This record gives sequence, C-alpha cells and structure tokens, in this order.
Amino acid sequence: MNPEIQKNLPFNLTVNLLDGAFFGFALGFASFVTIIPLFVSKMTDSAILIGLVPAIHAVGWQLPQVLMANRVSRQARFKPMVVSMTIQERLPFLGLAIVAWFLPQMSNQTALILTFSLLIWQGLGGGFTAAAWQSMIGKIIPGDRRGTFYGAQSAAANLLASLSAILAGIILARIIDPNDFALCFFLAFLCMGISWVFLAQTREPATPQLAQERDRSEFWGRIRELLHQDHNFRWFLVVRIISQLAVMGFAFYAVYVVNEKGATEIDVGLMTGVFLATQIIANPLMGWLGDRFGHRLLMELGCVAAVLSSVTAVFAPSAAWFYLVFILAGIANVAVWTLALAMILEFGSEADRPAYIGMGNSFVAPMTILAPIFAGWVVDTFSYQASFFAAAIAGVATISVLHWLVNDPGKHRTSGKETPVLLDTQSGDNP
Repeated sequence: MNPEIQKNLPFNLTVNLLDGAFFGFALGFASFVTIIPLFVSKMTDSAILIGLVPAIHAVGWQLPQVLMANRVSRQARFKPMVVSMTIQERLPFLGLAIVAWFLPQMSNQTALILTFSLLIWQGLGGGFTAAAWQSMIGKIIPGDRRGTFYGAQSAAANLLASLSAILAGIILARIIDPNDFALCFFLAFLCMGISWVFLAQTREPATPQLAQERDRSEFWGRIRELLHQDHNFRWFLVVRIISQLAVMGFAFYAVYVVNEKGATEIDVGLMTGVFLATQIIANPLMGWLGDRFGHRLLMELGCVAAVLSSVTAVFAPSAAWFYLVFILAGIANVAVWTLALAMILEFGSEADRPAYIGMGNSFVAPMTILAPIFAGWVVDTFSYQASFFAAAIAGVATISVLHWLVNDPGKHRTSGKETPVLLDTQSGDNP
C-alpha cells in the first residue's frame, strides 16, 4: 500500500464515515420513499408520478456511471471531481425547499414540473459523481477493509436517517402545510452541506495517469473487450441484474400486510423500524465478515435471506410474521446493495476500476426500474403472493449463478491471481 494512504487511513475513514452519516441524516428529512412522494401527492393524485420518485433517484444514480468511466480513469486524483460534481446532487434540495415555500402561489402543473426537474437533476448529479467517488474509495481504503467501511458508512447513514425521519414526522405534524415540507427540505440541504464539508477533507495522494486518453469509440470498444474477456464479471453482472427481481416484492410488503393481514399503520411503522434497525446491524457486520471470508459468500447468504423473506410472506398466517419478513428483507438489502458495491471494486486492476464500476452499476439500471413495474403487473394480474413467489424464484436463480458461476475476485487477489490488466497504462500528469 502507498505509505501516504496508510498514514492517512484513520483520518480518511473518519471523515468519510461522517460524510455518509450526515448524508443519511439529510435523506431522513427528504426521503425518496416517504417524504418526497408525500410532497408530490399534494400536487397530484397520479400513482405513476408518485411512484416515479424513488425510481428517478435509483436510476439517476446508476445509469450515468459508465458514461463517466472514461473521464474518471484519466484522473491522477479523484477527489477534485468528486467534490465539485457532488454539489449537483446536494443543491437540488434547496430548490425543493424553495418550491415548497412558494407552492401556494404556483399552479400544481408548474410545481410538478419544477419538482421533477429538481429530482432528475439530483439523481443525475449523484450518478455523474458515483464512479469517481467509488474510485476514490477504492484507492484510499485497502481491499481488506472496503466491506467493513461500506457497511459502517451505511449503518451510520441508516441510523441518522431514522432519527431525522422521526424529526421530519414531528415537523409535518406540527407546522402548517406546505411550510413543513419547506423546512424539511431546507434541513436536508443543510445536512448535505455538512456532509460535503467532511467529504472535502479526504486526503488522496496523486498517482500516475492510469489509462491513455481515448475517444468515445475507443472507450466503448474497450468496454466490449472487458466484457468479452472477463467471464467472471459477466456472470457477476447477471447476478446484479436478477437480484433486482429477487427483492422486487419488498416494496409491496407494507401494503400487503395492511390490506390482507389486518396490520395497522402503527404496526407498519414498527416493522419499518425493524427493517432499518436490521440494516444498521447487518451493514457493518456483513461488511466485516465479507472482508474476511469473501463478499460472494455473504452475498449468497443475503440472497438466501431474500428467498426466505419472500416465502415467509407468502405463507405467513398473521401480520406478526412480517416482523421476521422485514428482518430477512433488511439482511437481503445489505447483500444486494452494500456488499455488491464492495465486490465491484475487487474486479480488474486499478486501471480498470472506473470501467468496472461504470458497468457494474449502469448496466443494472434498466432492471432497477423494470423489476418493480413487473412486480406491480404480477400483483394486478394475479396476486401479492404470486409476486412474492416470483421474487423467491429469482432469488434461487441469483444464488445458483452466484455460487456456481462467479468466483470471488477478492480471494483471487489474496492468492496472487490478479485479474490481467486489460487497459493500456501510461504514466503522466492528469490532463
């Protein structure tokens, strides 16, 4: 390891954990699952528009990453790109606060156009930042600690998001509408600013230019070459894609347990708390175990939890069983997202990393939005149980591909079997 990276490791771990913690604190005030959809519902009754809110956020984060890989791969230091571009995913929350404040003076159509423009800006801002941020983390955090770091950061974010979600609920209950949403979004913006300050403290040494500058056609040709030569990564992409189907039923648990099992809104609130608490515990634990025993193994166990969650939801005799359903779903969520991000960084060489990060996220984006649409179609056409059963089948398929066709790239590195360098390398200054 670079001696400077080793020297700065404790500091970098601290400031990046605090960055993640305050990022999570911000999202509790402006949740893409609860607060922002509720704000949109003040302007429209369209279930499609309301349902687009979390989808825009997820796809916006994933889709642009491969487009940034070529530029990211030429950076001697990733931090300047991260610090400047991440402003684009933070500033829109101030815009949402302004829209909410002036909502009484606007038509609903104007407010919706502004709101969704800001959401698209925020999602794409995160997506254009993500490849550089993950490359920076892969550079400053050694391979045997990345899972632990991602897990600890996610746990800190979930913990503070839980606290701010409670505060947001109090604000919405006690402050007149729409000033309540304006305050929530403004607090989210302030917390995003604090998060940015910690992120900007990251200490990253410069390294030689990792890859030759290439035009767009050369870059996409290299992407095809990587996909053709790295069979292991291709199967990992298959895992990432079908795992979205394995967790597609999670979004319908709350509605199902209320409509079909007689649970109250208080029960659902408690179950949501259990879901978040499970991830707070599972994120650092599974990340630490993944660093020591392999992320593939922990992903397999998480996918087993996804299957058990879906099957339990199908056969649950009462609402009380859904506490177990949500616990298993929390474990599965950690495997499909946190551990997958850590595992992506194990593929290829350092020169290849931005391209692998881009492919490992962007190529999953279509299924990220199609999976819940498919699940909703199954619910409307057949039943909730049919949707859960289909998710269980997808979970079994994910486990099978992961176990039989994907080799753990982290273990290959440990044994000295480094994936061959497929990109041209060249020393030089950052252009």
